[in-house]
Amino acid sequence: MPKTESNAVALGIKAPHFSLPAPGGHEVALSDFADRPALLVAFISNRCPFVVLLREELAAFARDYTAKGLAVIAINSNDAEAHPEETLERIEAEVREQGYTFPYLKDASQEVAKAYDAACTPDFFLFDADRRLAYHGQFDDARPGNGKPVTGADLRAAVDAILAGRAPAARQTPSIGCNIKWAEGNGPGVVPAAA
Repeated sequence: MPKTESNAVALGIKAPHFSLPAPGGHEVALSDFADRPALLVAFISNRCPFVVLLREELAAFARDYTAKGLAVIAINSNDAEAHPEETLERIEAEVREQGYTFPYLKDASQEVAKAYDAACTPDFFLFDADRRLAYHGQFDDARPGNGKPVTGADLRAAVDAILAGRAPAARQTPSIGCNIKWAEGNGPGVVPAAA
């Protein structure tokens, strides 16, 4: 299967603001979690085999760490017109089926994915209390077909460090997954035409 690696994003950048729809019709914004000591923004999909492999452990990870103060937000930026399994309605079903306890939002314009320089699903961006990027790497080294257990070890270690007031390890292995399904004429680096 084709694989895409997460982009090299400079640690220390500020989390770009967003406000996106969640199932049920309400909006969720980055600022809603301003009081949390750490924030994870995860770009995921309903269909990507790399996400399907880890989604059960991702749900468990979020339950574990939300109780410790981490805010978790998932965003689906895939083009739902070409991929109907990525609609907001399907996201609602995914939340229910997987037992996600965190907001799972739809980035229909794909502007948030561009602002974060997200490239693949899954793509993890972990921010500290000042909302500076502290970790942009893999969940763990499990991949479809490699037989390694899904543990979330890399991301867990990074969150543990931040919650303890330390910086995560400087060496961070990029995430690998399916490429974000960009709408035609809306990939990274594409500037919208003037109205």
